[in-house]
Amino acid sequence: MNGGMTPIRRLVTGNDAEGRSKVVWDGPAPDVHPLTPQANPWTDFWVWKETPMPMAGEDGGNLAYDFPGPIGGGHFRAVEGFAPKGKYDPASDPKHTPPHAPKMRPHGRTWDRGGKNSHTSDMHKTETIDYAILFKGERNLILDDGEVSWRPGDIVIDVGAYHQWTSPRQDGLVLYDMISARFVDGPVGLAQGHDPVMRAPANQKLPDGVKPARRIVCLDKEPGRSSLVSDGPTPDVRLDAARPGFASQRMWVTDSFPAKIVFETLHLPHTIEPPKNGSVLRSVTIPPDAAWKGKVSSTEVEAYFRSMGSPRASTYSAKAPHPYMQKTRSIDFCVIQEGSVVLVLDTQEVEMKEGEIAILRGANHAWSNRSANPAVIAIASHDAM
Repeated sequence: MNGGMTPIRRLVTGNDAEGRSKVVWDGPAPDVHPLTPQANPWTDFWVWKETPMPMAGEDGGNLAYDFPGPIGGGHFRAVEGFAPKGKYDPASDPKHTPPHAPKMRPHGRTWDRGGKNSHTSDMHKTETIDYAILFKGERNLILDDGEVSWRPGDIVIDVGAYHQWTSPRQDGLVLYDMISARFVDGPVGLAQGHDPVMRAPANQKLPDGVKPARRIVCLDKEPGRSSLVSDGPTPDVRLDAARPGFASQRMWVTDSFPAKIVFETLHLPHTIEPPKNGSVLRSVTIPPDAAWKGKVSSTEVEAYFRSMGSPRASTYSAKAPHPYMQKTRSIDFCVIQEGSVVLVLDTQEVEMKEGEIAILRGANHAWSNRSANPAVIAIASHDAM
């Protein structure tokens, strides 16, 4: 990594005149912001101003940026953080800001307490729910009750909590899907309700080749003090008996807009498609096709979609390019976390590799793994129209 933003491939789908899914844009995301004395480099992949999201229209990667995202929607972006190079001297750091009492930033919906420098963000909170994925390198999460080290592929669910990000030893690149939320108690932003935090049983077993998806959840239980409330494998795992090595690991759900600041959401009904005005985040392991190809019929496909709570998502046809073709009324942000996989559309197939992004706008599609190793995709699906 260097002083400029690392280029990231972004593929966006659309539909042709006959309603068949196709690729519309494919290349580096257009809205790249370089390193400045005030801010680290970032890239906007998609910005939306209304919920549900519009599935057609302009490139959402070109819309205006503000830090917490539009109040009527949110944004999907990447931010690059830098580790100290040599001996660190706060006196010569133009970004150094000492800790201070909470204050609202000028654009609103963000409060910070200072503590910023060139390799650490300020201690801040936004009126959002953030799905954060460590893409490359290192990035640690600092809360009022401790510090959490990430590994690439780990996912943080930041439920409106005070937090800092730091890269103490090596540079880090993080993807953020930030969804506008509502603090019912003003800037305090405490988690509401009494839903117990769900955790995976100690004896939870996953199929061969499937790694547990690490779910890190933080929120404010007390005024002005953030807490780590969950750190471990998600308990909500769905398999497919017809595809050995397949796993869908659900991480979080929002079921309204603005999103709710709550302790837990995995007790909500399990579906592939997001709830009305909401979203669902999953980590999906796609096994090599060779393990099941030629052994799956409509019966097995129907059973899979039924077990996922989404029987109507299937677009199975004996003439379809892939038996697991599906279509939902959603915009899906898909992050290839590990391996390589082929995105199968109605009109074409596109190979995607680790470190690349796909944005599917209501696309009829499937994921085909033609390699010898599992592929892992983080998929954040948002309600669309």
